[in-house]
Amino acid sequence: MVQPNPTPAQVAARTASRSADGASGRTVSGEEVTGAESIVRSLESVGVENVFGIPGGAILPLYDPLMDSKQIRHVLVRHEQGGGHAAQGYAHATGRVGVTMATSGPGATNLVTPLADAHMDSVPLVAITGQVAQSLIGTDGFQEADIVGITMPITKHSYLVTDPAEIPRTIAEAFHIASTGRPGPVLVDIAKSAMTASTTFSWPQEMSLPGYHPVTKPHAKQIREAAKLLATARRPVLYVGGGVIRSGASAALRRLVDTSGAAVVTTLTARGAVPDSHPQHLGMPGMHGTVPAVAALQKADLVVALGARFDDRVTGRLSSFAPTAAIVHADIDPAEIGKNRPVDVPIVGDLREVIADLVPALEAEHAKVGKPDLASWWHQLDTWRETYPLGYTPTADGHLSPQHVISRLGELAGPDAIYAAGVGQHQMWAAQFIRYEHPRTWLNSAGLGTMGFAVPAAMGAKVGEPDREVWAIDGDGCFQMTNQELATCAINDIPIKVALINNSSLGMVRQWQTLFYDERYSNTDLHTGHGTRRIPDFVKLADAYGCEGIRVEREDEVDAAIKRAQQIDDRPVVIDFQVSRDAMVWPMVAAGVSNDDIQYARGISPAWDRED
Repeated sequence: MVQPNPTPAQVAARTASRSADGASGRTVSGEEVTGAESIVRSLESVGVENVFGIPGGAILPLYDPLMDSKQIRHVLVRHEQGGGHAAQGYAHATGRVGVTMATSGPGATNLVTPLADAHMDSVPLVAITGQVAQSLIGTDGFQEADIVGITMPITKHSYLVTDPAEIPRTIAEAFHIASTGRPGPVLVDIAKSAMTASTTFSWPQEMSLPGYHPVTKPHAKQIREAAKLLATARRPVLYVGGGVIRSGASAALRRLVDTSGAAVVTTLTARGAVPDSHPQHLGMPGMHGTVPAVAALQKADLVVALGARFDDRVTGRLSSFAPTAAIVHADIDPAEIGKNRPVDVPIVGDLREVIADLVPALEAEHAKVGKPDLASWWHQLDTWRETYPLGYTPTADGHLSPQHVISRLGELAGPDAIYAAGVGQHQMWAAQFIRYEHPRTWLNSAGLGTMGFAVPAAMGAKVGEPDREVWAIDGDGCFQMTNQELATCAINDIPIKVALINNSSLGMVRQWQTLFYDERYSNTDLHTGHGTRRIPDFVKLADAYGCEGIRVEREDEVDAAIKRAQQIDDRPVVIDFQVSRDAMVWPMVAAGVSNDDIQYARGISPAWDRED
C-alpha cells in the first residue's frame, strides 16, 4: 500500500514529540548542529528512508553525518543520472517523494536529465546538490555551476541556501512543493559554507508559501456541467492520463468507468490506471496505440480528459484530433487546460476529488434523464476490436520476435510485477503486449523520452518495493547508457531482472529510416549481436558486474530463461534476447499526420467510411 509523505503538520508533530534519545535520537529542535547535520535531521523529519547519490567535494560535509543516520539508507550510484532516475523509479512505484544527491558542478549538471524527465512526467522528486562556498559563488570557482539557474525551467522550484538556519524550512517546503498540486521535481542547492557552519536546528511548526495554493476541490458548477454532458453523450470516451495515477485516483476512476458506461483509453503514463481486463478499456491511444483507442477518440462526441495533456503523441495533427467531440478537461494544473485544445468544460482540481464529485453528479443526472443508449457505440467499438486486434507477424530472419518475448514475460511475471522500460521500440511493445491490471506497475520515460531510464528506474522501484518482482525491459542502445548501475544493484543487494531486447540496432530510429529514409541505415547498427561480433557481449558484461547473464536465441528457450531469472533472488539477472532488427511497432500514426491516417500495419489503413 502506498504510504503518503507526511503533511507539514504531521512532520511538526512528529518532530516536537521526539526527545534526544527518541527514534532517531537526532531531531530535537533547539540543539546546536552543523548545517550538514541539519540537512540529515530535516530529511529524517520528512520521513526519508532512501536516498540515491554520489559524494563529491562540495557535498562531502553532508556525507559525514549521513553515515550516522539510523533511518536513511544511502545507495551509492555509479552516475548522477542513474541516481536521479532511481529516485524517479522509487517515486513511481511507491507514490512517495524520491530523493537524490549530487555534488556541485558536473555532479549537479548530470542531474539535469532526470530533473527534466521528472518535470515532464510529474514525478515528485527532491534533488539536493552541494554548491561551492558562498564566498566563491560567482567567481567561477572550481566545480561551480549555477544549477539553480540551469534547472529553473525544468523544476517546480529551485532553492539556493547559503544560510544554515534556512535549511529546515527549505527542506520542508521542498518536499511539500514536490508532492502537492501537480507533483514534480524541486532542487535544493546548498553552499558548502552553509553545511560546515554552526546553526540551531529548528523545525518549522507551520509553512508559509505565499502564491503557492494548488486548487484541489473542483468547482461544483463545472462538475454538474460535465455530468450533464456525460449523461447525454452517445459516443463518450474517457481519455485517462498519468495524472490519475499521480493523484491516487485509480479506485475512484473505476467507479466512474462503471457508472458512465463510456469507453476508456489509457495513455503511456496511465497504463494500469484502469485494468486492461476491464471490458470498457480499449487500450492505449496515440502514435502506437490500438486502432480501437485511436478510432474511438476520432469518432467520439464527448472526450473527458482526466489528468492528460493532449500531447502530440496522442493527438497526431492537432487540428484533426477528435473533430466532433465536446471536451471536458480535468487537471490539477490550470496551465494544462486549454493549452493545446479548446475546452468546453474546464475543471481544475485534484482528480481524486474531481472524480469523487463527478460520480454522484452523474448518478443524479441519470436519475433525471435516464442512462444513455450506448449500444450502437459499443457495437462499433467491438467491431473495431474484433477487426484490428494487436498482433504481429513472425520474423523472417530467424531471430526472435520481440513481441513474443515481451508477451511471454508479461504472462509469466504477471500483473503484480513492476515493469520499467527504456525508450524506443521495446517501450512501445511493453506498453502494448503486457497486460497491466494495477497502477504503479508500469514505469517509463514518456514526455522526455530518456534513453537509459529503465535500469536505474527499476533499481529505485526495487528499493521502494523490495518484495515485488521488478523487471527492466530495455533495448541494447538504452542499456549501454546506464548499465553501470548493475554494479550498484549487485553490491547493494537489489536483485532486479533485465529483459534486454537486443536487435543490435537503435531500433526505433531504424524503423523510421526504413519507413521515411528509403532504408538508408545511417549510424543505427550497434554491433551487439546478429553476427560473430558482440560488442559488448552482454552475458560477459553481466558476469563482470556480479550478475547472472543468460543469452536466448531460440523461441523454445524464452520461457525457461524467464523462469530461471525469476528463481534467482540473490543478484541481478540480465537476459540477452536476440531479436529481429526488422520487427516494427504497429499500429502507427506518423509524426504530424492525422490520427485518421493510422496504419494498422505497413501499408494497411482502416477503412473508416465503410465502418461508420
